[in-house]
Amino acid sequence: MQIRWYGHAAFRITTAPGVRIIIDPYESGGFDGAVSYAPITDPADIVLVSHDHGDHNYTAALAGTYTEVRKEGAYDIRGVRIRAIPTFHDTSQGSERGRNLIFVIEADGLRLVHLGDLGHLLDRDLLTQIGKTDVLMLPVGGYFTIDAEAATRIVNDIRPVIVIPMHFKTEKVGFPIAEIGEFTKGKERVRSIDGHDIEVTKESLPGKPEIVLLRHAR
Repeated sequence: MQIRWYGHAAFRITTAPGVRIIIDPYESGGFDGAVSYAPITDPADIVLVSHDHGDHNYTAALAGTYTEVRKEGAYDIRGVRIRAIPTFHDTSQGSERGRNLIFVIEADGLRLVHLGDLGHLLDRDLLTQIGKTDVLMLPVGGYFTIDAEAATRIVNDIRPVIVIPMHFKTEKVGFPIAEIGEFTKGKERVRSIDGHDIEVTKESLPGKPEIVLLRHAR
């Protein structure tokens, strides 16, 4: 499969049979220009929205006829198995910023996990629900989500094969969140890709866990 990072928490996953899954599309120019990544106008077959904030739920620009998932539950759509697991956007049971969904996606013999705007550490029950993970899409910027320290703890708890950081400060983000270096400093096996896509198959998974840094596509 191909994984593309648009920017912020937005990704497109294209499975081997060609099913296109877009996760957490942002509103370009939203929040008074704080989100300045270019619009996402690609066609989708499945759209996953972790929570109803404009930097994660903007589907109006997407093309195609797609199935949208915004609620917790288990889904089987076009041969892709998806579980949406309820969590919170903060450490106060959602009283500050509301609820959040973690998406567990199974396709092409791989299990991918997108944490959305997770705002807290994971307890044993959530870790059990997530299970063995090949690719983890992980917020690391803090302020609105878990910060670099909490993100590191979650990586150590989940133990994914590949970590793709997201929701951190770039030149396209005006939010007061941390840059990627706060998460990667002191870590081994950090690989920067000169592009915004990565091809992943069960056979190509690295022998040792690694962090993969993508360039934003928009």
